[in-house]
Amino acid sequence: MIITCFTVFYGFSKQTPDIKKRPNIVFIMSDDHAYQAISAYDTSLINTPNIDRIAKMGMLFTNASVTNSICAPSRATLLTGKHSHINGKVDNVSPFDTTNVTFPQLLQKAGYQTAMFGKLHFGNNPKGFDQFKILPGQGSYYNPDFITKNEGEINVNGYVTDIVTDMTLDWLELERKKEDPFMLMYLHKAPHRSWLVAERHMEEYTQKEFREPATLFDDHKGMPAAKVAQMNIHGNMGWAADSKLYPDVMDEMGLQEQIGYDKLRFEMGVGRLNTKQRANFDKAYRRVAEDFKKNYPNMTDKDVAKWRYQRYMQDYLGTIKSVDENVGRVLDYLEENNLMDNTIIVYTSDQGFYLGEHGWFDKRFVYDESLKTPLLVSWPDRVKAGSVSNELVQNLDFAQTFLDVAGVDQPDDMQGESLMPVLTNDMKDWKREAVYYHYYEHPSEHNVNRHYAAITKKYKLIHHYFDLDYWELIDREKDPLEQHNYYNDPAYTDIKEELHKKLDALRELYGDNETISRKYIDEFMPLAKEGKVFGVEKPILDPIIEKWESLKKGN
Repeated sequence: MIITCFTVFYGFSKQTPDIKKRPNIVFIMSDDHAYQAISAYDTSLINTPNIDRIAKMGMLFTNASVTNSICAPSRATLLTGKHSHINGKVDNVSPFDTTNVTFPQLLQKAGYQTAMFGKLHFGNNPKGFDQFKILPGQGSYYNPDFITKNEGEINVNGYVTDIVTDMTLDWLELERKKEDPFMLMYLHKAPHRSWLVAERHMEEYTQKEFREPATLFDDHKGMPAAKVAQMNIHGNMGWAADSKLYPDVMDEMGLQEQIGYDKLRFEMGVGRLNTKQRANFDKAYRRVAEDFKKNYPNMTDKDVAKWRYQRYMQDYLGTIKSVDENVGRVLDYLEENNLMDNTIIVYTSDQGFYLGEHGWFDKRFVYDESLKTPLLVSWPDRVKAGSVSNELVQNLDFAQTFLDVAGVDQPDDMQGESLMPVLTNDMKDWKREAVYYHYYEHPSEHNVNRHYAAITKKYKLIHHYFDLDYWELIDREKDPLEQHNYYNDPAYTDIKEELHKKLDALRELYGDNETISRKYIDEFMPLAKEGKVFGVEKPILDPIIEKWESLKKGN
């Protein structure tokens, strides 16, 4: 089927490939970039004209999602085309199974030039790349270090979003073999926490004001897992590192740290700034801190929560401003060098993010703001300009899509589906009715319970398991803000039955089951018990350990 499609649409087959005619692939991914923070989706927070250009040239996906909304597992899934429980990277703690074959390896073997610049998040020696310069771990916003293929570890002065783009453009101009196709992964650190804005945007963004989401003060009634999650903007964010309230100002105000290493995170981030950078930072943020200190005695708790939301949006969106500018630099280069026509360009994020919805920041849950991810794809003369798709697509599909685009055989053990039928509007080859989600990292930072789910265009059926054990049914059309659980509503009896069948079928299709879930609990809990898992408070951790030990004894 795939061979036939390529013969018809692209004029070559896998049996007789003409490598020089194959399209280039530019994969652009940012970290924690909410779809709400792209103006092609929503104009109320920020204008992103350069990212929007990709949608105008091609297709905007409104129902793109991830299989596991957390950084390293998402990246492992997109590289391998396999769910977390298959590739081994179920959380940020567990190791990635390095025997996995990734799509860059297959493209490289097929004759593609391959390069990666920016944030990979896990592993220091990505396989299948002719060139790479990647940030170690989370990386730094200012004056970052890089792990490189040929130069060892280097340090580069400047702002990380600009630097990653410089590296990308240098490779395109100086190292790329003009006669061969290439696959380029251009990966931004921004807008990952803790948000440090480029100097040129500090003054502007610390004075902006943004609209509040309707559920900023959600009480999570009837949603036990949501109620115990620790992702509240006012309550779980750090005063220093996140809200940029200087440690000395915190001490003067008598404010307690809301997370144990908040002041250290502030110093780790701001401490990398050179003298000029620090002067610009202080010029913008000292004023913010002093104004808050002056007004704080007369503020209600709700006033403080509103202030913290604005501080969050100012820095988060300020980092995205730089991403958009730099995406524009890359698009301009492709246009100026006549590379657009034979290049597929993808813009996405490793998952979505909460921008105050439900009172939250961060991700992890299967609710829309973290489940859904931006996805914009352009490919002139192949993908209709200005088109929109609401099909259920996932990061699970990227590997097979890129192999399909390149005319490279897709391994049988990959679990996604090529998006080519959707991109080319050949929908007779697209049959998906539901997608599968599974989140594992618990007990850990933010206290989001383990859960798995089946998601259709209209509904979500969610099973929270382990220390909490209950079901949720979300009606995505009736309750788009996802504040109600209809699982025990008699009106949903037939719907619930059908969703259970879909969920069972998805778990069988992807090879997931209770035995595998228990395996990952048993591997994770000893690490949590030994204090090797970040961000778990003892009052939360102790009863979970007690329950786990009871389960091991068969109680």
